[in-house]
Amino acid sequence: MPDFDVVDLPGTDHVEEGDTAPDFTRPLVNEEYWEDRSLSSLTEDGPVLLVAHPMDGAFPSTYVWNEIDDREWADAVDVVGLSISTPYEHRSLLAERGADARLFSDPGAGVAAQYGIEHDLDGMAGVTEHRPAVFLLDEDRTVEYAWVASEWPDFPEYDEIEAAIEEL
Repeated sequence: MPDFDVVDLPGTDHVEEGDTAPDFTRPLVNEEYWEDRSLSSLTEDGPVLLVAHPMDGAFPSTYVWNEIDDREWADAVDVVGLSISTPYEHRSLLAERGADARLFSDPGAGVAAQYGIEHDLDGMAGVTEHRPAVFLLDEDRTVEYAWVASEWPDFPEYDEIEAAIEEL
């Protein structure tokens, strides 16, 4: 038995396969610096795997990034994270992990709201984070694959994501 409770999350009206993913501009962080970038500027260069996760350091985030690194998806697609963590926290995470990814910082969870993946943290009013979610986007920001957590904690079907990446 896990040392934590598994909790069902309320239903959500999130971005689905076949939808055009909403564009947004937020600080995009790598190991060296960050700059405001739009999602559309990334998809112009090819498909993007957008991985929404709880704040940096939360165990679900660690598990997801470990799996992404182990499967070497960054060799096949541009892997980009999204969470409420600040650029400073993202830069520390990337430096510690040596991850081959970039991370969007969305501390106000506005992008989470656009995507329908906002989640009130432990029922605390006004404290919102990103529900774990994965969106595989093509060059036109069409969602080719979508997975959104339905319970806490919940983890994506990694084999399904890998198959969707291979189909691009």
